[in-house]
Amino acid sequence: MFKISITIMLLLLYSITVTAQEQNQTNTQNESESFEKRWHISGVISHTYIGSNGKGNQLFVPSWGLNIGYRLNHKLGIGLHSDIRADNFVIVRRNNNEEIERKYPLVFTLDALYYISNSLVLTVGPGIEVEQNESFGLARIGLEYEYEIGTDFYLMPTLFYDQRFDGYSTTTIGLGLGFKL
Repeated sequence: MFKISITIMLLLLYSITVTAQEQNQTNTQNESESFEKRWHISGVISHTYIGSNGKGNQLFVPSWGLNIGYRLNHKLGIGLHSDIRADNFVIVRRNNNEEIERKYPLVFTLDALYYISNSLVLTVGPGIEVEQNESFGLARIGLEYEYEIGTDFYLMPTLFYDQRFDGYSTTTIGLGLGFKL
């Protein structure tokens, strides 16, 4: 599954690069206009892949997310990403094979945003997964692409990889609708 995730990410990056080259002149003219709106708020519908629950099963769990970002300048921003896994599931802790049931866990990350282009965003940051039985610290890396619809709205495909420090890892792919303020 990791190979499939990497392949999807590379195809996404390739298609974004081709599109970005075609729209470079238009984006350069509109860059200063779009930068005036520094706040970005989006809702995301996604699916989260959990590699294995220790029983040979692979899990795909539906997720909902809310992202809030603030653009500091043309290249940098800061964001608060939050999502909820919309299902219960069981994972197996790697170090002692202990089974842990996760009931609708919430994930919060505070991310540094690096704008590779005006629309392609690399996100990196620490976070926490909160759940009634046990919480995990985590590290996140991801990509977002803000495809503008008009002047204030945008569609945003997302790809995130989260590694829990004392638990398991997940890969999340989603599609969001955002608004610039």
